[in-house]
Amino acid sequence: MSKWPDDDVILFDGVCIFCSRWVRFVAKRDTAKRFRFTPIQSDYGARLARTFGIDPDDPDTNAVVHDGKVFMKSDAALTVLSHLPGWGWVRALFAVPKSLRDPVYSLIARNRYRIFGKYDACFVPDVDLRARVIEQGGPKKWQ
Repeated sequence: MSKWPDDDVILFDGVCIFCSRWVRFVAKRDTAKRFRFTPIQSDYGARLARTFGIDPDDPDTNAVVHDGKVFMKSDAALTVLSHLPGWGWVRALFAVPKSLRDPVYSLIARNRYRIFGKYDACFVPDVDLRARVIEQGGPKKWQ
């Protein structure tokens, strides 16, 4: 896995309604405010995506940087969920082979706009969530 100098950053598709709801779901339950968020459409998000081989113009996964490593697809979702209060039980789902988890994830990801819809522009978070969104700059190493 590649390294990234910033930690606990969730990369998401900011125009995807499902992805934006995922961000709000995590933010609401992340009472320690551990995770921060970056839309792939932002300068910082696009740079992060390209670093990990994700096409910013056609993303097929979300990602999370945790403990300096990037996790994608089902690993990303399970990593985030397993660090939310009351969601530790999700770690048991890592026992399900990735070869089964990722195709399900990919099926939803490929059809997310058709199933859930798409915004015309990145969603605008409320004030509390806004403080946790990274759009420009990022870690000093990348500025």
